[in-house]
Amino acid sequence: MTLTLGTASAAPGEIDTGRLTVGELRDGTPAALPVAVINGAEDGRRLYIQAVSDGDELNGLGVLTQVVPQLDPTELTGEILIVGIVNYHGFQVGEHRNPIDDRKTNRTYPGNENGSTSERIAAATYDAAQTADLILDLHQGSTSQMINETRVRCGQRHRMHGDCLRLAKVFGTGFVIDQKGPDGQLARVGPDNGIPTIDPELGGCVGWDEESIQIGVDGIFNVLRYYGFLDGDVSLSAQTRAKGFDQYGSPVGGLVHYTCELGEQIRPGQTLFEVTDTFGELKARVTADSSGIFWRSRRLPQVATGEYVCSVGTNVDEY
Repeated sequence: MTLTLGTASAAPGEIDTGRLTVGELRDGTPAALPVAVINGAEDGRRLYIQAVSDGDELNGLGVLTQVVPQLDPTELTGEILIVGIVNYHGFQVGEHRNPIDDRKTNRTYPGNENGSTSERIAAATYDAAQTADLILDLHQGSTSQMINETRVRCGQRHRMHGDCLRLAKVFGTGFVIDQKGPDGQLARVGPDNGIPTIDPELGGCVGWDEESIQIGVDGIFNVLRYYGFLDGDVSLSAQTRAKGFDQYGSPVGGLVHYTCELGEQIRPGQTLFEVTDTFGELKARVTADSSGIFWRSRRLPQVATGEYVCSVGTNVDEY
């Protein structure tokens, strides 16, 4: 059977790329998302992948530039639908949110075909996603510094929690956040409709980071092999899981100096960072409230009173 997404169309054993129109720009020209379809030679599951629902998160796009050229549809069992750039408008200007409606696209699922620009994009992409057996929504920690991790957002009491957690383990970033996400996230809506969905957060950087991209490439091929799209075995390794976050802001204005590294195990009372004035005189020292993993930190050193500085993943175990 022919596989179609937007203008991309492929018969069994073929691959094609095209565009998915989601509206018009201010001059009336089409706003069209880049899409790809890979139709395997044999029948099987369907995988949906998307990237750049936040316009400044480019590592997922970097992953797709490496994964798609490696896929041979004649060796594939099943089907893959890909939307390469979801937040079309944010991507064009390098902004996290959609500048047309000032909304975060990954808070608008399942969307509304008659709604705002972001809601229309969500509706068009979810029309494709909801036909899949598995969903990968590729993200990164915006431009902050962050470890490579995968998020399970359905909530630990959800009927699909075990399936989502297994998908996260297969993807295999090494770290997992297992915490119910905000309304409107694709990783919330997919499980509500019976589809295992994860949100890999591939580091955090300005532009893209080759190490995080490679982790994402490996993760997708792990999924393809484990779920039978491609031949090959996958060795599952234990993942470090956090079920919560402690976030820390600065008690004063000044310049931040970190005293721990991303991924480091943190003990209660350990110093996370210090804040100095312009000439290096100590103004404040901030310590951890509880044990966990040093998960994320702001990139720029300058902070105002109360401004976000870093996060520690808490309630940590292995699974």
